[in-house]
Amino acid sequence: MNFALPTPSDSERDRLARLFGQIASDAGMPVMEVYQSEFETRTKADYSPVSDADERAEEVILARLALDLPGVPVLAEEKASREGVGDRIWDTFILVDPVDGTKEFIQRKGDFTVNIALICGGRPVAGAVFAPARREMYIGGATAELLEGFAPGDTMAPGRKLVTRAYPSDGLTAITSASHLDDRTKAFLAERNIAGQTAIGSSLKFCWVAAGKADVYPRWGPTMEWDTAAGHAVLEGAGGSVIRPDGSPLVYGKGAEGFRNGPFIAWGREPV
Repeated sequence: MNFALPTPSDSERDRLARLFGQIASDAGMPVMEVYQSEFETRTKADYSPVSDADERAEEVILARLALDLPGVPVLAEEKASREGVGDRIWDTFILVDPVDGTKEFIQRKGDFTVNIALICGGRPVAGAVFAPARREMYIGGATAELLEGFAPGDTMAPGRKLVTRAYPSDGLTAITSASHLDDRTKAFLAERNIAGQTAIGSSLKFCWVAAGKADVYPRWGPTMEWDTAAGHAVLEGAGGSVIRPDGSPLVYGKGAEGFRNGPFIAWGREPV
């Protein structure tokens, strides 16, 4: 079924981003309960790790979405892992990654996030990225904000507006995956004036570009749509963009491709 809703207005996008932030805040409580315990990990069918944090957080998120946005299809990572994704394609749907950066979670690095995003017409129009261990809440709709010192279970309040920075004259700062830095990504960086490079896990890479801590995030390694949509929404709300190597936009709802992303580059301003 091609489920579709009208594309939300700018004010509605910001309201939805804030709603997703509150849901992510609530989901952050079981995530941190597991994080602070002697938890065990299991291996899924695709050989990726999973813990009770992923599953408990996803239960919270799905229950809240069913109440707050009834009838809107939801594609959530752990449910998709159990049931498969099939070839479902919707014009309007929600993507959920209850714990993005599971490797960082397991290694207790703190750079993991709860991701929720609304997709309309292949585009992420509202999203929230919550890093509970870092106490950072990023939301993005028509605009983007950062709430610092934000603990799991906190109530959403006004945050600091995020706007991507102008590119420094002495060269760009690149941010890359802490776990998946491949040769094609290295080649992309070698072809540009890169003055500095840093790495971090999860969708925080998009958020750091949105916050002006970096200028470009190239990715040729594998990702799924639920890994990127919320961070993509935050970055676009701050004035950035996410494109494929041929210059076309990164789109969502690729059911025929198993909801897998190809390579992409996240830019703070115009591509260079």
